[in-house]
Amino acid sequence: MSYSSIDPFQKQLKESYLVKVGADGEAMLWKPFGDQHITASCFVFSPDRSQILLTFHKKGQFWVQFGGHLEAGDDTLEAAAVREAREESGIEDLELTGGVVDLDRHDLHGGFTCSRHWDVGFAAIADPDAEFSVSDESEQVQWWPVDDLPSGVTPDLPLRIRRARLYLENVVEGN
Repeated sequence: MSYSSIDPFQKQLKESYLVKVGADGEAMLWKPFGDQHITASCFVFSPDRSQILLTFHKKGQFWVQFGGHLEAGDDTLEAAAVREAREESGIEDLELTGGVVDLDRHDLHGGFTCSRHWDVGFAAIADPDAEFSVSDESEQVQWWPVDDLPSGVTPDLPLRIRRARLYLENVVEGN
């Protein structure tokens, strides 16, 4: 996995991913083969990174970035993340910023058939004036100031957004 971070937790989590994928192999990639899966997500920012487009997940009843399971046509995790963002936001004109921006392992409850997602996060840029839509997996899609997120976000989302923004500032823009 091509991902580096100065964050010790992210470094340790990357090693856990590699061990888990090494042990479970290709079954980690596909939903039907177990209750833990690699997922791909996409943080969609405005060009100035002051806003983020979030979806209110119907099944989970929380605000979160776009993402989901890999599908047969996805050649890479990055392709899966972009596909999910386009499907769930309706915005076709997403500019992917390249590279993994964070990793997150989270347990699932309630109406989910999986017990754990091993998420690989990517980032994209979209015009806040672009027309978006709400998919059947969501109740709402909305732009939010990154410093004023709605109530009901997943507990890890603010930290994941900070990591994604830092990646964009330091790696993509070279600051």
